[in-house]
Amino acid sequence: MPQDRKTAAREFRRVMMLVAVIAVLTVIGALWALSLIGPLTVHMVAATILGVFLSVMLGCGLFAAAFFSDKSGHDQDVTDATRKRD
Repeated sequence: MPQDRKTAAREFRRVMMLVAVIAVLTVIGALWALSLIGPLTVHMVAATILGVFLSVMLGCGLFAAAFFSDKSGHDQDVTDATRKRD
């Protein structure tokens, strides 16, 4: 793996860890907001945790993967491969 790909992979892992922390804080905030409305049930807590955490991780993870693809040179490899065919 070239050096720029290693750097991009390291940065991707760092960003995903930061996103995971933000997702946990978002879940805590959502549960707190729901607790102000009324009592929390087990099912409500489970659905909120899964829904909010997975949504934040999926959305941010896809964006991070797009940036990783660009920074690591994978996009350029595909561009070069398609130009050679033409």
